[in-house]
Amino acid sequence: MQKTSEQYDEIISSCRALFSSKMQDYGSAWRILRLPSLTDQIFIKAQRIRSLQENEVRKVDESEESEFIGIINYSLMALVQLDLGVVDQPDMSVDEALKHYDDKVAITRQLMLDKNHDYGEAWRDMRVSSLTDLILQKLLRVKQIEDNAGKTLVSEGIDANYQDIINYAVFALIHLKH
Repeated sequence: MQKTSEQYDEIISSCRALFSSKMQDYGSAWRILRLPSLTDQIFIKAQRIRSLQENEVRKVDESEESEFIGIINYSLMALVQLDLGVVDQPDMSVDEALKHYDDKVAITRQLMLDKNHDYGEAWRDMRVSSLTDLILQKLLRVKQIEDNAGKTLVSEGIDANYQDIINYAVFALIHLKH
């Protein structure tokens, strides 16, 4: 499990570096995005990964890795939006955004450690394609919850689904990089 923690931190560090650079380039323009827009953006990325896994020909020179990184960062943005709400204009400095990013990562990482303990690192025996399918399934669940105005009868909420998506994407990147 120590190896998983180190690999997780390595993946998140590279995602965070990209998020920070994009914040410097674009500011916090993402703060205007409503949750369904973020969910759809993540869904597009997951669908593209599935397409890359199934098709032999690639017409755009981007890898699965870059799409998984996008899934992680957009999911973290969604978690921030869940807490802070949507704004009409960008309202966050790079430092403030990174603090929110780090806070959401810490909670999500702890969830991963807890589940990884209970499941005994089962994800290591999974295929990247299965992790992709689980991400897509979680996104379809999020879309349904959004369509139900956030109400669930017995299921976990949107935040738990985004956290699982992040953790599945990190696991996929660990598989692809190691």
